[in-house]
This record gives sequence, C-alpha cells and structure tokens, in this order.
Amino acid sequence: MNRQITRRRALTLTAAVASVTAVNLPAQTPGAKKSAPFPTRKLGRTGIDVPLLGFGCGTSFFNAYTAESGAAALHQAIDLGITYIDTANSYGNGKSETMCGPVVEKRRSEIFLITKLKERTADGAMRQFEQSLKRLRTDRVDLVHVHRVDTDEDLAKIEAKGGVLEALYKLREQKAVRCIGITAHADPAPLAKAIDRNDFDCVQFPLNAALSGISLAGFKPPHPGERTYCFESVVLPIALRKKMGILAMKVFVQGKLLGQGPTKADPETLLRYALSLPVSCAVLGMSTPAIIAQDAAWARSFTPMTPEEMQALSDRLAPVNKVVFDRFFAHHSDFC
Repeated sequence: MNRQITRRRALTLTAAVASVTAVNLPAQTPGAKKSAPFPTRKLGRTGIDVPLLGFGCGTSFFNAYTAESGAAALHQAIDLGITYIDTANSYGNGKSETMCGPVVEKRRSEIFLITKLKERTADGAMRQFEQSLKRLRTDRVDLVHVHRVDTDEDLAKIEAKGGVLEALYKLREQKAVRCIGITAHADPAPLAKAIDRNDFDCVQFPLNAALSGISLAGFKPPHPGERTYCFESVVLPIALRKKMGILAMKVFVQGKLLGQGPTKADPETLLRYALSLPVSCAVLGMSTPAIIAQDAAWARSFTPMTPEEMQALSDRLAPVNKVVFDRFFAHHSDFC
C-alpha cells in the first residue's frame, strides 16, 4: 500500500527516532572489536542500564533446548552481552525457571533477572514468587511483572484490595525486587489504564511493524467487536509520559512475519523497526546458538530507521496481517 505518510504519524515516528538517536544509542565506533561493550539503554526512570536485547525464556527456550543445551545457550547469550533474562512462573509449568536456575546461581551478579506472576491475589502471588526464587536459585529478582492483563475484569482483580498489586508493592518496598511491571498480549486498553493509574516501573507489550501504529494509519476493524490492536498508539504514549521502562515483545510474531514476499520481512528489518521505537529493550526468543549470535551481531550494528522507512514497512505488512494476528494473540500466552 503506497500512500503519503500522515502528518500525525510523521510527527510520532520522528519523535520516536529522535529519542532513540539522541538518548538511547551508544556511540558507534567504526571498526570496533566484537569485545566492545554491548549496547544498552536506560530502563526508564529507574536509571538502570539494560542491554538492547533480552533473552526470552518462553517456548522458544524450554521447548527448543534440553537442560544442558539451555544452560549453554544462556551462558552464550550472557557472554555476548545479552544479560537481560526474561522468564515466568508459568512458562512450561515451571520448566523455564528450573532450566534457568543453574545459570542464575552461577552468574547472578552479571544478569538482570525477570519473572512474571499469573496469580491475582496477594497471598497467591507471594507463594508464586517464593516458588520462582527456589526454581531460579536466587534470593532476589530484578523485575517482577503482573503476567498478562487483557480485560477490564482481570484488571479489577489485580487492583482489588488483597490483589496481586499489593504483593508487588510490598516486594519492591522490601527490596526483594528492584522494579515492578505488567505485561499484556491482546487488548491494549486495560494495560493503558493499569499503567496510567498505578505505580509500575516497567511495561511489556507487543511492538512490531505489522501491528504497531495501525490506528495512526487509519485502520478500522472490519467486523463489529473485532479487537483494535494498537499498543504503539494507546499504551506507548502513557508509558513515555510516566518515564517507564518499555520492553518490546512479539517483534517477529513467533516467526509468523518472517519470510519472503510482500507480507513478510527479514528478521533484521523487523528488529530494526522495534528498536527504532523509544523502547528500553526488545525481548526475543532465541532457539539456536546461531540465532543468539546473529541477534547479538544485529544489536551491535543497529542504526535506527527513518520515520519514512518505518511507515513504509508498516504500510506493507499491516493491511494483510492485522486481523489474523489480533486473533492469534487473543489466545496466545507466550511472548517472543
């Protein structure tokens, strides 16, 4: 779809790219050695430096590796500078955290460790958190998220007296965690409400060229009640206003955007799009040692897209993929 970039979209993308270029990108030295520090960005108002990429420990981790090869993959990622390790209590019914445990135990001081809690009561969340600590073989986590809020009814449970949010505030106050956050997969509206009226440090949600900014491009769902999947326009501005750490996920839509032809793109291009937004980190699934090495290399050589490049990519991918991906995410619980 070839059309002129809208003024609103141009201003949005220009501001995003300017923010990335001026604030977040480390200086690039021509001919720099591979041993140069991995590029980092600030995790919002926390001031914590995190790597440009996060190692996602969802299905692309616990279904792709054995315990031994998974440990080797984590060591490889950390050695390359990908020290942001993202897991969850519910991934593989605890398999992911258990696989991470031996590496966390050995290299705790080198990593920024994340887990997520599905429980909606404070007591239940505390029990889950203790369970996660045992699996991860540590006494602390850097960031803990409320895992996946997708409806207003669910948000009401999270915010209720005796709800999980009380537990997260307590954990942060006790310094059992450094930061607290919340994630979402489907409807951006409840997530926008959650971060606007509560004191979260971080937020994680899908950002990719096929889905991001679609409302700004004038997309309307073809059927009554169809989800309007536009985290970039609904959630991102609030997160930026509150100076939150912003974590991108679903950059490749679990590989569904990868390939040849007008409705697909190569992984480096999709990663460039996500990192050209004002995010702190992009969390990726890395299912082979070769993918880990390649993703690290792309992060090291990253240069932001221009607003025109971002618009052109979104225009090409969004119209065909939008509704299909909305329906996919509505029932999908992994994140990479």
